[in-house]
Amino acid sequence: MHLFFYHPEELSKSPFQIFRFWDGLSSFGGLLGGIVAAVVFFRIRKLRFNDYADSFALGVAPAWAVARLGCFAVHDHPGRLTDFFLAVQFPNGNRHDLGFYDAIVLFSITGLLYALRDAPKLKGRLLPLLALLYAVSRFCLDFLRATDLSYVDARYFGLTPAQYGSLMLVVYGVWGLLRKQAASASAQKPPTSQGRVETAR
Repeated sequence: MHLFFYHPEELSKSPFQIFRFWDGLSSFGGLLGGIVAAVVFFRIRKLRFNDYADSFALGVAPAWAVARLGCFAVHDHPGRLTDFFLAVQFPNGNRHDLGFYDAIVLFSITGLLYALRDAPKLKGRLLPLLALLYAVSRFCLDFLRATDLSYVDARYFGLTPAQYGSLMLVVYGVWGLLRKQAASASAQKPPTSQGRVETAR
């Protein structure tokens, strides 16, 4: 993800650049890899992913938040120049630090998910909720990313790769929440007279 979408210009350095994973990582690349690994694992074990989706949400959100503290520690997500009170001093002026903002967002979402984890209406829906909340915040925050530095994320029609990833997460989040609502509604629907006749038989 880092090479092919964020910084494709690096591929011209060497054909082996793709193996130099220490040169750059992408959280959305990690997310995609995690999804593929989860699909393979649950298929091999013949388990239902939905039975574990809430646990994924409660584990992924705080882990991602801690990872963003690492991004903040090395300031590898510089934003635009600003006088905002949370700005971080960079060599050429104060800037938004997107790693810091992302950590704040993810810790806030973590707190919300843990507060709502026992809510009956959200059983089995925490992962889509996480996806929707994070995607909306990430889509908005990426407009603050720096464009005036020598090493910045690629833009495609004015949007970063992460913003396109966020749009896909929004689709999943909305679909997951609506799908679960429909399932809950059908489960609570009283049986029809036909159903009662069949049961009696």
